[in-house]
Formats: sequence, structure tokens, C-alpha cells
Amino acid sequence: MITLGDARTERAAAARLDDEDIVGVLLAQHARIRDGFSEVRVAEGTRRQREFDRLRALLAVHETAEEMILRPVAKRVAGRREAEARNEEEHEANQVLAELERMGVDNAEFDVRLDEFERAVSDHADAEERDEFPSVLDACSREERLRMGRRLLAAERRAPTHPHPSTAGSPAAQWAVGPFAAMTDRVRDALRRDGS
Repeated sequence: MITLGDARTERAAAARLDDEDIVGVLLAQHARIRDGFSEVRVAEGTRRQREFDRLRALLAVHETAEEMILRPVAKRVAGRREAEARNEEEHEANQVLAELERMGVDNAEFDVRLDEFERAVSDHADAEERDEFPSVLDACSREERLRMGRRLLAAERRAPTHPHPSTAGSPAAQWAVGPFAAMTDRVRDALRRDGS
């Protein structure tokens, strides 16, 4: 069982696995997500917006790739109910992330909503680490986990960088719509960076 719940422990657990092992990759990302919430919380002004944009993109890419690559395997090895619960949490998280993005970091309600969102994301990561990851480690060979890790990293390179609640929670929708949403998102991000 991998019950972690903090970035330092997640990084240590990830370091014990191969670089491309899907469980190791996801544990390291969970640590980065936890760190990202901390960075948004302490940042001010334009840096706060940059940190939120970074966290938003990391979450959007991470959840999309998880749904596409991990969730079908988790459904088989951890059970349908477990996989569906994680997909539902990701769907809800995507809606809140979109709401936070629309709200903006300067909104008076942003901090309260961000704190609630952080707790939900943390609970979700803990559930994956406790219920899905051990099943994947037990049921899948090292080679299978490495292959899944490479597929996950490839999916992330093509995943949307903004929340898309209409596809979240559905691996099939992620495969069908994700690449088009990702192209739009990446153009949007480039225009924002260039000041357009």
C-alpha cells in the first residue's frame, strides 16, 4: 500500500521506481501538484497568476493523461467502482479548475475556493495512491508499467492545458476530443505569453 499524502514522501517513493514507470511518474507529478498549490498560495501579483497558470496546466495535462492511460488499467486491476470514482472526482475537479480560471487570482473568493479545491485534489491523489497504484504495481509487470509510463508521457505532450469539463472523467471523450482541445489551448497559451 502506498499511503503518502505529502510531496517529500511521494518524491521518495517515485525515486524507488524506474523513471518511466507510470506509478513513479504519477507520484512525482502528485508531489509537483502539491508544491504548485503552495506556490500559488504564497505568490503575489503577476507571479501569482503565473503560478496558478502553471498549476492549472499541470493539473489539466495530468488528469487527462491519467484518464487516458491509467484509468482503463485501474478499472481492470483495482475494479470498476474504483476507476469510476476517480473519474468522477476528476470530472468535478475539472469543473472547479475552470471556475477558478474564470474567477481569476485577484477575486476575493479565489483563496477560499482554492483551499477547498486543494483539499479535494489531495484527497483524490491519496485515493489513487492508496487504492489504484498498489493494484497497478501488483498486477502489472515492470515492462508493462514502463510501457504505460511512456504512453502517459506521450499523452501529456498532446493533452489540453486548460480544463475542459465536457470531456473530464471520460477516457473515451479524452481520446476523441483531447487532441483538438489541446491544439486550441496551446495556441491560447502562446498568445497569452506573447501578450496578444
